[in-house]
Amino acid sequence: MLETSARLLQLLSLLQLRREWTGAALADRMSVTERTVRRDIGKLRTLGYPISASPGIAGGYQLGAGAQLPPLLLDDDEALAVAIGLSAVTASPVSGLGEASVRALTKLEQVLPGRLRPKFAGLRTAVTRMAAASTPVNPEVLTALSSAITERRVVVFRYARHDGESSRRVVEPVRLVDTGRRWYLVAWDTGRQDWRTFRVDRCQSVPSPRERFPQRPLPAKDLAAYVQKSITRSPYRHDVVVRISAPLTEVGPMIPPNVAELEDSGGSTVMRFGADSLDWPLMHVVALGFEFQILEPQELKEHAVAAAERLTRAAVSDDRSQEGARPS
Repeated sequence: MLETSARLLQLLSLLQLRREWTGAALADRMSVTERTVRRDIGKLRTLGYPISASPGIAGGYQLGAGAQLPPLLLDDDEALAVAIGLSAVTASPVSGLGEASVRALTKLEQVLPGRLRPKFAGLRTAVTRMAAASTPVNPEVLTALSSAITERRVVVFRYARHDGESSRRVVEPVRLVDTGRRWYLVAWDTGRQDWRTFRVDRCQSVPSPRERFPQRPLPAKDLAAYVQKSITRSPYRHDVVVRISAPLTEVGPMIPPNVAELEDSGGSTVMRFGADSLDWPLMHVVALGFEFQILEPQELKEHAVAAAERLTRAAVSDDRSQEGARPS
């Protein structure tokens, strides 16, 4: 039974490699007789694999679309969900994953039942995905970090800081967080003796595993929120808090989670984010188009007053210059 199952898997793999095979070619590759190939083709058909055959000397076997899904035990909704998911991952920030998703999607489309093809084609035509700018991540780095997290092992890697300086890091990794644009690693830095958030795309070498480490208290219960705070507020000079006169349902879709933290405040929205310049927060919040109130810091309030005075003078001086230019 095991020998037969292995042979069926080999036959199925060969049918996926080439558009069409002759019985003789399949028999030669599998080191069996053509009669065995015909019998195995029949078994695959009974399992639900759509395999067509064309007669004659130039004829052969071809894996095509049939009336039912192959034995992945997927119902119609699950099959569509997998296909749509693969389609979305084609724009993944993980290097090489997009190409692999395209290949997997092509194979899946070949065996989608005829009744599902119009639905999937309609969804692909109606939906356009705008991929956010992202830096590719080495999949080997993600795999190494994931394994180290599972096995609770210390890892060592070269890391490039935001200023480009490279350093050797020895960390205890606990979680990978995907923000949609980038991957981040939450880890205990043994050299700094503190929790750190690392951008995975800045890992300059594949992390190498070391000894196991004991579990320590995490820096927060919600590590995704911890990463969001780390990348939106902690690295910056000013911690900005603004109350926007609009509900979270309106403000939320306008601000990505990697830009600011948003909190529902009874009909208004409290927005928290970091900034190195006092000009950028004003421009960003004004551009939202809502009334707002600056809560922190005091320097931003004073800067906003000065900016408003400059804008007023600019508008008034423009009107006066135009009046002075008119003939008397």
